Amino acid sequence: MRIYAYILKRIIHLIPVLIGVTVVVFFISHIIPGDPARMVAGSKASQEVVEKIRQELGLDRPIHIQYINYMKNLFKGDLGISIRSHRPVLKDLMSHFPATLELTIVSLLFSWVIGIYLGVISAIKRNNLIDHFSRIFSLIGVSMPVFWLGLILLLIFYRNLAWLPGTGRIDPNLSLPSRITGLYILDSILTGNWITFLNTVKHIILPAFCLGYVYLAITSRITRSSMLEVMEKEYIETARASGLPEKVVVWKHALRNALIPIVTIMGLSFGELMGGAILTETIFSWPGMGKYLVDSINFLDFPAIMGFALIIALIYVLVNLAVDVIYLFLNPQIKY
Repeated sequence: MRIYAYILKRIIHLIPVLIGVTVVVFFISHIIPGDPARMVAGSKASQEVVEKIRQELGLDRPIHIQYINYMKNLFKGDLGISIRSHRPVLKDLMSHFPATLELTIVSLLFSWVIGIYLGVISAIKRNNLIDHFSRIFSLIGVSMPVFWLGLILLLIFYRNLAWLPGTGRIDPNLSLPSRITGLYILDSILTGNWITFLNTVKHIILPAFCLGYVYLAITSRITRSSMLEVMEKEYIETARASGLPEKVVVWKHALRNALIPIVTIMGLSFGELMGGAILTETIFSWPGMGKYLVDSINFLDFPAIMGFALIIALIYVLVNLAVDVIYLFLNPQIKY
């Protein structure tokens, strides 16, 4: 029962966090120089037309009144109407959410699997050639800007070698898979559309590598550090003395006890990748929430910007809660 009370308490704490996000994002976005009404009306529209549009959008009211009206609608589940698309912001975000989610999941699987494996191997082969390679590989990943890496990947694998497609989720000449989850790879598998499956996998390789490389490097270094600490514990020596194979000692006993700091990074990276895919989606023309946000910022679409910030904040809090619950399964001694 304690864990359920803890989860309920964290969910209650979610409310002031989201309210704080709305306050910060709303007032910052509204003090940015620019006039959304002029953007909607066009540069050649008269001032009377601009003023009429400003009244229709409610931009002529004091900023605190605009915020109060926004919060009233928010508590009803209404994120507002996009100034740019004239559609409900929630519908716009939900239409772009599967693309960002698919890119994030693939990026995380890539960074987690390879990062944890490199970290474990580096810890076992400490100060060996593999350890030095892993250190250099991780250092490059942490130091390299995402936008520069994306452009280099496009230059090499798309333009020069023509091995992989450069933009989009699927070739224009292919029909989209039947929508079940909105994730093209999963929908292609569920419907048995293997041509579309292979094509979507090719499209996601470059943006997933670009987005996940940084967290691959971080995961690798933290795994190595945590494994080195655990490998010196007495219970590891006891496991070896009892005659267990080295693989069992490393991958079952040592890695499980080293996973707590790794899981923390995993949880944080999921939220950061969901919200930080903006540059990657822009470079690779990936039709996700990040590209939607960039287009909205260019158009001063305040409701869309607010909706994106709230969705990402909600994901952050829920993922952190899920990480805390996972701790219990990794280490039953943890109590909440």
